[in-house]
Amino acid sequence: MGYRVAVVGATGNVGREMLNILEEVNFPVDKIHAIASRKSIGQLVSFGEQNIACEDVEQFDFSKVDVVLMSVSGAFSKEWSPKIGAAGPIVIDNSSAWRMDPDVPLIVPEVNPDDVSYASRKNIIANPNCSTAQLVVALKPLHDRAKIKRVVVATYQSVSGAGKEGMDELWDQTKGVFVLGPSEPRKFPKQIAFNVIPCIGSFLDDGYTDEEAKMWNETHKMIDPAIKLTVTCVRVPVMVGHSEAVNIEFESPLDEDEAREILREAPGLVVIDKREPAGYITPKEAQGEFPVFVSRIRNDPTVEHGLSMWVVADNLRKGAALNAVQIAQLLHERGLLRQTALA
Repeated sequence: MGYRVAVVGATGNVGREMLNILEEVNFPVDKIHAIASRKSIGQLVSFGEQNIACEDVEQFDFSKVDVVLMSVSGAFSKEWSPKIGAAGPIVIDNSSAWRMDPDVPLIVPEVNPDDVSYASRKNIIANPNCSTAQLVVALKPLHDRAKIKRVVVATYQSVSGAGKEGMDELWDQTKGVFVLGPSEPRKFPKQIAFNVIPCIGSFLDDGYTDEEAKMWNETHKMIDPAIKLTVTCVRVPVMVGHSEAVNIEFESPLDEDEAREILREAPGLVVIDKREPAGYITPKEAQGEFPVFVSRIRNDPTVEHGLSMWVVADNLRKGAALNAVQIAQLLHERGLLRQTALA
């Protein structure tokens, strides 16, 4: 017997990807529900060969499902996730609302799968920020081998990380440059077409942004609070796929050849690292793919035990929808999902 699954926020970019990936990985679904706000009631979304009409979140009975994948705002999740969890199903939430709650596990299955053991405290599991997810998949096997002291990260984040509005703005501005004339920024603070914006999120008192703070706070929770991590988050004119330039300092010696072998053997990673003009990954090639890709692995001679690398993933997949589905798979494998019989 399979599970009764609900996807809340099913009409958004990540919600649609959740539905696609559930079908792609053959997650054992007996019944699927697409849930959305009142304005989207009846709108059709795809699940495999089916078209499913969206149901109203306000009217839906969550006690009749086993697992709920949430792709909604943090404010919406703060209100609804406890209600849904209290009704019985486990909520896998993609927002930032619950990530730092000590009673809510923050999970990347390749990194800290055992933390699902305390999901029952609130029946909520948090999905990390999209940039954090791919970073920790690459850091964890190296940390296990040589213990990371410090990490410096610069991100190159695609506009899909800001939702459909971000993608539309890049498309409209790009057309405007060549055809229609300039258009004023709406979603982003400055023009994104043919530009980069070195600010994602809201500024904090220390000059960093909340997007940058998410990355070190979440890495500390999932891997090791002793890791020193500093980040600059940058929005770039790419539709899908986040990239990161990552510099690591270790406690113990770890050279590029051993690091390359460790990463090749690690779960969820693919190494593409040839020292030739096309011997590395770009976000275009990563789009639509499941793994986190690592390229440009090289020693950093400016510190005693240093390494630099380039990390790329599809932010709508491993950074969001795929990771949520993999958490559901992990719960299934460990027998932690209830199964509500179909009426």
